[in-house]
Amino acid sequence: MVRSRWNRIPEFRAAPDEDAKLRVLRAILKAHHDDPKNKRPVVFDKSPAWPSLLETVELLLKEKAKVLVPVRDVRDVLAECEQMFRVNNGTWEFPQEEAHFLKWQTVEGRCEVWMARDQAVGLAYNRIRDAVHRGFSDRLHFVEYDRLTHEPKKVFQGIYEFLEEKPFAHDFQHIEQVTHEDDSHYGLPPVHVLRPKLKPSEPLWPKVLGKVAKRYTPLNELWQAKAD
Repeated sequence: MVRSRWNRIPEFRAAPDEDAKLRVLRAILKAHHDDPKNKRPVVFDKSPAWPSLLETVELLLKEKAKVLVPVRDVRDVLAECEQMFRVNNGTWEFPQEEAHFLKWQTVEGRCEVWMARDQAVGLAYNRIRDAVHRGFSDRLHFVEYDRLTHEPKKVFQGIYEFLEEKPFAHDFQHIEQVTHEDDSHYGLPPVHVLRPKLKPSEPLWPKVLGKVAKRYTPLNELWQAKAD
């Protein structure tokens, strides 16, 4: 917000000072993560917006960014969205239903809505695609869902190598959820709930989406050759 609104303030517009803007941005980033009660040498800042802001990140960090990009077969992502709709449709109206009423009446239409440029799946996908097109491929480390659930130790080894951090022995059979989000702020029912064990799952899209899924198969090519 500081980045986007700084130059709208008349006083700052009348006397531009880009160095001051950068100092403020760096100070906010540092202060936000510098919790005196919970000192941590490494911080993971989660946001689907980071791929669109890598130039800003690198200006603030004064080094190349390192971004872990969790990805999953787009067909299964859409199948999860569709399944979420079906489970909650009895008592929950999604904001997209009111905004895109006619499209929302079919599986095909709901997938088109989720994949729209201003919706969760489409926006996240386009941000990643654009970061690749802008030449940031070496800053992105794709972590593919199916490989993670089938070969977690191998995938995590790749993550630590990318981050240049010392590996840590994880217990994938006892996963504790320590962060919690109120998904209603995103216009969603509760979705950020972790399973206590990491294990593979069967693809959802053949049963949930059927033939509708075919049009989204090529989208996975964005990361298939690069995913861990």
